Amino acid sequence: MGKTPLSDSEKVDQYIAALDATSQEIVRFLRELFLTSDSEISEHIKWNSPAFYFNGEMAEFDPKEYKRDLAVINLHRGKLLVVFPTGNKIDPQIGLNGKDYPDGRKIVEILNIGHTKELSDKLQSGVKDWLSRVDRNLQD
Repeated sequence: MGKTPLSDSEKVDQYIAALDATSQEIVRFLRELFLTSDSEISEHIKWNSPAFYFNGEMAEFDPKEYKRDLAVINLHRGKLLVVFPTGNKIDPQIGLNGKDYPDGRKIVEILNIGHTKELSDKLQSGVKDWLSRVDRNLQD
């Protein structure tokens, strides 16, 4: 008999378990923040990192537009980054500072768990704002 494949959540658990203790604490905190923001947010591993996406019905779109992708938690050169593939859609008045890129990404560097907790309200507001902009138009 073959092994049962891991669920998306189990794959994220496995990823987190391989991190150092400090990174584990931050990633667990962010994971909880994203998943409790809305029931239409799910997780998986994408681009070799924990990623969060909209799991509801959407109008058709080009997959290269990443409209379903909310955020990716990325470890890059010792830095922990939250990458919002379409973060330019998040209202700037929320104050979710980070670096904006011409392709629509917003990247927020996470310094430590204290910094993460300080950002939590802005991150959650950013998630809610992003969700409010999802194109749910299901008409042809």
